[in-house]
Amino acid sequence: MDMEFGGDMTSMDPELLQLSEVSPSALKTSPQLAEELFTQWLSLPATDRLVKSLIDDAKAGTASSVSGNSCNSNAIGSNPLPSIFPAGSAPPLSPRSSSGSPRTVKQRFSPSSLGSPLKLVKEPVREVIPQFYFQNGRPPPKELREQCLSRTDELFNGSMDGLQAHEFKSVTKEVCKLPSFLSTALFKKINNNCTGIINRDAFIKYWVDSNMLTLDVATQIFKILKQPDCTYLTQADFKPVLRELLATHPGLEFLQSTPEFQERYAETVIYRIFYYMNRSGTGHLTLRELKRGDLIAAMQHADEEEDINKVLRYFSYEHFYVIYCKFWELDTDHDFLIDKENLIRYGNHALTYRIVDRIFSQVPRKFTCKIEGKMGYEDFVYFMLAEEDKSSEPSLEYWFKCIDLDGNGVITRNEMQFFYEEQLHRMECMAQEPVLFEDILCQIVDMISPEREDYITIRDFQGCRLSGHVFNILFNLNKFMAFESRDPFLIRQEREDPTLTEWDRFAHREYIRLSMEEDGEDASNGSAEVWDESHEAPF
Repeated sequence: MDMEFGGDMTSMDPELLQLSEVSPSALKTSPQLAEELFTQWLSLPATDRLVKSLIDDAKAGTASSVSGNSCNSNAIGSNPLPSIFPAGSAPPLSPRSSSGSPRTVKQRFSPSSLGSPLKLVKEPVREVIPQFYFQNGRPPPKELREQCLSRTDELFNGSMDGLQAHEFKSVTKEVCKLPSFLSTALFKKINNNCTGIINRDAFIKYWVDSNMLTLDVATQIFKILKQPDCTYLTQADFKPVLRELLATHPGLEFLQSTPEFQERYAETVIYRIFYYMNRSGTGHLTLRELKRGDLIAAMQHADEEEDINKVLRYFSYEHFYVIYCKFWELDTDHDFLIDKENLIRYGNHALTYRIVDRIFSQVPRKFTCKIEGKMGYEDFVYFMLAEEDKSSEPSLEYWFKCIDLDGNGVITRNEMQFFYEEQLHRMECMAQEPVLFEDILCQIVDMISPEREDYITIRDFQGCRLSGHVFNILFNLNKFMAFESRDPFLIRQEREDPTLTEWDRFAHREYIRLSMEEDGEDASNGSAEVWDESHEAPF
């Protein structure tokens, strides 16, 4: 079919040719090329069929689509317009700007104006994300709120004016689900006007309306104990809790006649809490540290267990008894202070002078005692817990700092040799066969398996079960010898109850020994049955 097109070809917009193989900029700069290409395109058989199809559609009054398939079976169905280049022979395109892109031209026309069969795609409905952060805690669900209000009404029923402090314990335990010895602290938190009475509305306002009800237990206790303007807990914040525990727990009734030792017991429990929980060592217990520790579980256990000695974590009176008696034995002048000569006698002179010097240099921990060359009771509690339970992370950090002479965060061969030299000298003085440091070093490397053999990091110690024995090798001769001899009694103890820590087993043995001495009996006649008998404290 012969087709003639009049008009000036130079006025043709090159983009209307829709030649993907040729750059529009090349056509604009060379109008003659555009005319030749257009003429060649018109001479193609496929173009002839396409034009005929469009004319027939126009005569019949039917809708036509450039991008649709032709009614002729021989027409090209996949491409809207036939290409003048053979397949695979098109030259590469140069980068185009957005203004010269055919896609931009196509976007000028809506699908409806072109008669496109494509349906308009609806924009996706925006999903409403429910609120997941609440600054003052998540509001309680309706069912939980109603249960709390119902139980609160029952407990406050009959008390028109409200509940006094001694009556409030049932609310603490049954409504708040908190240990009963937190009742006084919670009462004072709500009763900030010091009226001595809490009514129903005041309790609902604090516990339900302020969303305390939906917080986790650790956060509830943290908010109850901390001071209003603080973001942490101090030792003083725990004292009201310990006072109520001493006043109400059946396992501590025997101490009510000795207030002095009540105070010592409370101090010891608080020191133990901060030793294990306050890993930063600042004396400020954060909410994160409280959540990571096991204090909440220990509090709940102490509230449910009548025998306080079965609460091994923090609250055991027998553990306090062992710590205090050890301190009293070393404090010969009973001024409640210990110096180097006192501490060197610890454990039947088990420690070396060099390690004692490091302790009193306050490298592992700053003393709370302000007297030069003296260690107070709190400092001794930290030392004793670190010495008798070298498997715990606080202990590993304590002794690592002692051995790390230059404080560079690694322990080298020379630093270990410095401390072992005194051990070697003591073995020679005791007529024991000395173990050379080279052999000890190989043993330590085998036990720890450090990442690098030229030094040991705290991470190497934390990943090894035998880390505590390494420190015993370096500065505790008695425990070093006991480990080398593999005392079968100690091995049997560990196998019988692997859940007990080294501290638990040590406190168990020492309490039996001290209680026997108090009763005037020979320690060699004791047996494991003594542990099950009730021993009245010497206080």
